[in-house]
Amino acid sequence: MLETKPLPEVHNRKILLEVDTSGMKSVDWAAEYKAQINQLLDEHGILLIRGLKVVSSKQFGQLLSTLFDSELASYQYRSTPRTELRGNVYTATEYHHDEVIPQHNECSYANKWPSKLGFFCMLPAPEGGATPLADSRAVYDKIPESIRSQFEAKKIMYVRNYSDIDLPWTEVFQTDKKEDVEKFCNENGFEFEWRGDELRTKQVNQSAIEHPLHGFKVWFNQAHLFHVSSLDPETKQSFLSMFGNEGLPRNTYFGDGTEIPEKDLAKIREIYDQEMFHFSWLKGDVLLVDNLRFTHGRQPYEGARKVLVGMA
Repeated sequence: MLETKPLPEVHNRKILLEVDTSGMKSVDWAAEYKAQINQLLDEHGILLIRGLKVVSSKQFGQLLSTLFDSELASYQYRSTPRTELRGNVYTATEYHHDEVIPQHNECSYANKWPSKLGFFCMLPAPEGGATPLADSRAVYDKIPESIRSQFEAKKIMYVRNYSDIDLPWTEVFQTDKKEDVEKFCNENGFEFEWRGDELRTKQVNQSAIEHPLHGFKVWFNQAHLFHVSSLDPETKQSFLSMFGNEGLPRNTYFGDGTEIPEKDLAKIREIYDQEMFHFSWLKGDVLLVDNLRFTHGRQPYEGARKVLVGMA
């Protein structure tokens, strides 16, 4: 029987599983123990596995497909730059090494999202580069009801203007054909507008959802991340001067188009900061995450770092 234990850096969560796969391929080990692994993941919401002998993106993809008993999902409607490797395995977000990537549930800005994520540390950074996590249920519970009720009633509108300042629409939608973009937008309830070769989209999605297995509510959106107030003051002012409010690469509103108070978003970010915890990556670590129960992010780092991700 597999048993987890606390991480030295995360004393109150028994999320570390140390394994010995001597004489076995990692994918064969995964096939033998996948029922127990998924039971532990359902119990804890996150699981850090150490001791697996995974050395390539192909092996990592096979491992995740076996554990999750499904093909890995493609990353089509993108919000961050990534490189696709074999079998729908991707590099983790490729933003500059000195940037903080705030807490978020993967694809929670959309109406479809992966339920489970897997991260694989091929090369830990010599300094920094942790992947902080936060409990989406605790975040939901801590948000004042006066703020939470507005978000739940009105939902969230995401507005994107696609350009080289952020991600061009060809990268976001993984196509260079306008008709493919229009088909995707129509199928997913987006409003879209072409301005020559430039594209603007609007979509309204949830602020919170009920976890399908456990039944509790979780905070599940990226309003705090897409909103212009997430930028540092100098960049925010520069963008507003260049693009105006309507032309910003990204912004969020309430679903009825009204402004979200910046003080409410600041409170939500503060709660994420309170709930964050992290561990130090070791080479070969595999981290499994229930994408609805836990957010993830990235701390700045120095030197080389390579972390891969797969979604199911």
